Amino acid sequence: MKPSVSLALLLTGFAALQGHRALAAQPGTTQPGTPQTPTTQTAVRPALSGPALLASPARPVGDQARDALRKPLDLLALIPLPKDARVADLMPGSGYFTRLLSLKLGSAGHVYAVIPAEMAARHPQLPQTAQAIAASPDFSNVSVVITPVVDFHVSQPLDLVWTAQNYHDVYGAMGPETAQRMDRAIFQALKPGGYYMVIDHVAQAGSGTIAPTSLHRIDPALIIQQVEAAGFTLVINSPILRNSQDTHTLPVFDKSIRGQTDQVVLGFQKPRTRDDGN
Repeated sequence: MKPSVSLALLLTGFAALQGHRALAAQPGTTQPGTPQTPTTQTAVRPALSGPALLASPARPVGDQARDALRKPLDLLALIPLPKDARVADLMPGSGYFTRLLSLKLGSAGHVYAVIPAEMAARHPQLPQTAQAIAASPDFSNVSVVITPVVDFHVSQPLDLVWTAQNYHDVYGAMGPETAQRMDRAIFQALKPGGYYMVIDHVAQAGSGTIAPTSLHRIDPALIIQQVEAAGFTLVINSPILRNSQDTHTLPVFDKSIRGQTDQVVLGFQKPRTRDDGN
């Protein structure tokens, strides 16, 4: 006899919760609500910029090989950050930007590699790359946080939340309402004046919920609509990663376009308060 729908959902939710707890208990990973104060640095590491940042021996050769297409110096230059900035790399994937942000900030700043609990429960191996980065002495200002994406948070107010090529996954796989709730949680996690940077593969205008799942792309208008509805102001719409040769009709993994898709670069800012001096 099959369990009822409600019981099946309960069992599924329990399994996901158990998987989330097991992952969060791994070394180098913090649970939501656990104090996440940056660990004491074993050495003072200067902040890097320009060619020195890209040439850092701490970066894997594979990362350096992608720099020409990903244009990280141009992207990182779009956001002004204080020397002691606290930033989050949401859904860090291979850790490309996690490493860059870590090296850019040096030991004065801190980077949270934030992995949605919903994704980690389905793919238990997902946090391993981020945990390996955090365990390296070269990236001692990195810590890993697993938290439900709809309750995105770390223990410190953030200057920047960065997510590259991920918004379409949340919108498509988890649903538009989940993406909207994520945006609201990010708004709360940022300091007044903090930035939310979204980079993603461009889909045709009006493609709605179809392109995010079928092509791993998203109509930029959907991102702007949702993020502005959460209280943000669009302050950056950069052409740095645009490619007019991309027809927006192929999956991003197609060999003819992979790594060279037309990408939107959107920077949103949380309004400043009246008494913050700006």
